[in-house]
Amino acid sequence: MSDKKQSNRSFKNSRVYVVFFALAVALVFSVLITSAATMLKPLHQQNRILDKKTNLLEAANLLPENERLTPEKIQTIYDTHIREVHADPRGQILRQATGDSLQLYLIHTDQQVQGYIVPISTRGLWGKIHGYLAFEADGETVAGFSVYSHSETPGLGGEIESQWFQDNFKGKKILNAHNQLVSVSIAKGKSENLPENLQDHYVDGISGATLTGRYLSEGLEETLTQYEPVSIIFRQKKGSQTHLDTLLDE
Repeated sequence: MSDKKQSNRSFKNSRVYVVFFALAVALVFSVLITSAATMLKPLHQQNRILDKKTNLLEAANLLPENERLTPEKIQTIYDTHIREVHADPRGQILRQATGDSLQLYLIHTDQQVQGYIVPISTRGLWGKIHGYLAFEADGETVAGFSVYSHSETPGLGGEIESQWFQDNFKGKKILNAHNQLVSVSIAKGKSENLPENLQDHYVDGISGATLTGRYLSEGLEETLTQYEPVSIIFRQKKGSQTHLDTLLDE
């Protein structure tokens, strides 16, 4: 073996070569990963926005069951039935946001307001829970519930995104017999086991996810208290349908 070959083999077996090679590989993969993340960022943002719109439509029961929809179809349904607005602290519906206004979504068909959707952002066991709670035009009956982001344990608290749990919310009331806001809460077990006067305000709980249920209940109550002026305005209309522009111009 020549002295040159022996020198090259010695260098490849040296610590300096190993460190240099590892750094070179790390640099190449870092560049590749960074480039991929940068190129895919707009697509991720589009998918995130589409996922939110899908969940808004699910909460409002506007998505056909057992049908795979294209992004274009979802966007069309959203544009046809959802109007993004804001509400001031008095519950006044605004076209544009102000410093202290809340995000709100109106559900409409042929410009007639059918209900509204409030965004939910609350503490969970392992992180934030984000979703939507939709109401009928009477301002007290829950039309639907959906979750689009959470960090709860799969199979336990993660069941909050399951269809059976979200279907629980349909038809529940946020007012008691004295027209006082009582929100809607997650029961420990079956809501049918609660006293009859509470069953309209509770949904079935998730086995093994007591804390997730408690935090979600607290978050729902806090959110609905914030949006109570909006609900009062809808209740004053006694569930009658209002033209979209009329509601926005009041």
